[in-house]
Amino acid sequence: MAKNQFRMLRSALTGVEAVEAETHLSFARHTHEQFGIGLISAGAQSSLSGRGMVEAKAGDIITVNPNEVHDGAPIGQRRSWRILYFDPAIVTDLQREISDGGVGRSEIPYPVMRNAAIASRFEMLFRAVTGGGAADGLLREELLLQLVADVMRERGDAEERPPVPASIRAARDLIDDDPLAAVSLTDLSRESGLSRFQVLRGFAKATGLTPHAYLVQARIHIARRLIAQGTPLAEAAFASGFADQSHMTRVFVRKYGLSPRLYAGGFM
Repeated sequence: MAKNQFRMLRSALTGVEAVEAETHLSFARHTHEQFGIGLISAGAQSSLSGRGMVEAKAGDIITVNPNEVHDGAPIGQRRSWRILYFDPAIVTDLQREISDGGVGRSEIPYPVMRNAAIASRFEMLFRAVTGGGAADGLLREELLLQLVADVMRERGDAEERPPVPASIRAARDLIDDDPLAAVSLTDLSRESGLSRFQVLRGFAKATGLTPHAYLVQARIHIARRLIAQGTPLAEAAFASGFADQSHMTRVFVRKYGLSPRLYAGGFM
């Protein structure tokens, strides 16, 4: 792959997206609605995670939880990785099986793991998911279940992220309930019972994003879902609250590295 190339690969599993990337670019803080499990194949990177700043190098497994704020910058000239994004329901259902119906972890505990066995299993699953009809369905099921069990059961001292304070949760919910609505700091202040400065500071501390950045992220999530469903790009931009397709495209590329058109190509 050439530098700064992102490929959205066709996935054999519904609710699973596959991306392959090589780039020297750095990415702004953003979130995904999905769980992500990937593998650094060359180079190294540093990134913010729900556990603070972490570094990953070739051979390391990288993970991200739904709505976990993260970014990414190369250590050195560039790095490359492959990653699978899973709709939350897939991982939640598998985790329920893994814990025998009990209450298991709701999040992948570690943003970076160095484990050759897990890396090998990921490689096998990635090939099975992106290899078209050549891979056996039973094999894909087995590898998926085993990989989720691996990353959820990885031992250590990781703890769940602290809960978002109720006041900030109220402000966040105001955005989540209608990301297309115009909202002001005054609205968020009224909803949270905090001053405008308190809600601005508290929101950034609790979520990793300012209220405006969070709102833009919520809208790009809507756009991503619409594009995945086959909505024309101009219509997706309008329906997700962006001024036009160019605005949506700039945000999409800044957050995810690939353009909406390339992303749409993975579903065609």
